[in-house]
Amino acid sequence: MKRNYENEMLAQISKMSGRQKLLLHSCCAPCSSACLERLKEWFDITVLYYNPNIDEEAEYEKRKAEQIRFLQETGWADVLDCDHDKAAFETIAKGYENEPERGARCYRCYALRLEKTGEVAKANGFSYFATTLTLSPHKNADWLNEIGEKVGGRYEITYLYSDFKKKGGYYRSIDLSNEYGLYRQNFCGCKYSKR
Repeated sequence: MKRNYENEMLAQISKMSGRQKLLLHSCCAPCSSACLERLKEWFDITVLYYNPNIDEEAEYEKRKAEQIRFLQETGWADVLDCDHDKAAFETIAKGYENEPERGARCYRCYALRLEKTGEVAKANGFSYFATTLTLSPHKNADWLNEIGEKVGGRYEITYLYSDFKKKGGYYRSIDLSNEYGLYRQNFCGCKYSKR
């Protein structure tokens, strides 16, 4: 039976006592927009901008600047910027260069980013961690939640289940992108997706 991560997230939230600290991994401002809008009612959020998969430095900087601008304009979250660690992505992609999009290379990329998010969340006293990646119809929410659950177990921190594309989340991100004039890229960022 397929798990309903939307319902699991709502069940987690319903058991919380008061506002909690959430570290939200974000791939970009457009994807973060609808996720933050939904979560800001229950959490004090810090966005972790960690995306070593983005190949070109100029593209990385453009997306990062948009993320920071969006957070400054809305005040919905603080931001924690990581270095552009392209070498980390190249390491996990080695041997998987010819995998199709949404294949094993993508799974490894999800794991890389969620591992870092869990590590940073634990080190900085967050109660929960999550990712905006489940907003995209091009990303595998089952894989992301499976990885998040495992990382949460290793770091002894709660992973917030999600499938942010549910309840029109993806379409809401388009509306918010238009409202805030956000740059919407047409590829995930890695050289393989661009190809």
